Amino acid sequence: MSFKNVLVAYTGHESSMAALRHAIKIAVHNDGWLTGVLGHGQPPLERHMAAHLPHDILVSLREFDRQRIDEARRVFETTVEKHNWSDKSAFVDLDVEHGAPLADFGRTFDLIVMGMHRTASAEPHMAASPDLMALHSGRPVLVVPSNFDAPGLAENMLLAWDGKRAAARAVGDAMSLLRERGRVTVLTIGSQPAPGTSQLIQNLCHHGVDARHVHQPRKGPIARSILEAADTAGAKAIIMGAFEHSKFSQDLWGGVTSDVMRDAHLPVFMSH
Repeated sequence: MSFKNVLVAYTGHESSMAALRHAIKIAVHNDGWLTGVLGHGQPPLERHMAAHLPHDILVSLREFDRQRIDEARRVFETTVEKHNWSDKSAFVDLDVEHGAPLADFGRTFDLIVMGMHRTASAEPHMAASPDLMALHSGRPVLVVPSNFDAPGLAENMLLAWDGKRAAARAVGDAMSLLRERGRVTVLTIGSQPAPGTSQLIQNLCHHGVDARHVHQPRKGPIARSILEAADTAGAKAIIMGAFEHSKFSQDLWGGVTSDVMRDAHLPVFMSH
């Protein structure tokens, strides 16, 4: 399956600009449709203090939000126009307070592209969370670091394989990328290769993918090993399963998915 319907969560923040540029490249490459979406709810001040704020203050808060949304739409449309893709693009102003959550909206798309916010947003009611999208949308999510830029799409990728359900889902979701781009390093970490590794390599070869296996004993955090292996392999993107353990435990104690998203300088393609 090629990515004919691409959704980019564009918040208007600088952290999502790289995601927008990359999403345009994917849409153009696949001759597909690009939809930009900005999901938003009530500003925190209005949500918690509405009963105590004068009417004119509430009006000002809402007007400020409307200006932010309109500016995000303008930048989205201008950026798409520069790539001559306006006829196959649309921008959606999604009021998640009174409509479907952003993850629900994303369920009908082939791929969701997002930025990674490295600092707390000053406007959390307009922020888009890639971890929640991966968990709840049922679609693959491509997280693009804010400082990432490349002339084209990745020719060489790293697949973090642990033999579990989420990793298997990621392989299936990314198969069109793997077949087309042709090169992948399959990384396993631990005392021995993960279950199914040999069969996975064989199956990838059946798809015409140039797949090679690299196994490493576990030394230190797994996320760091994945990122270092990607650098060593010259990979331009990472493919992995997301949140094999609960997101609550990852938020509380940290985890591979969260750490890779936080520290990666390459796009991370993940499925749950």
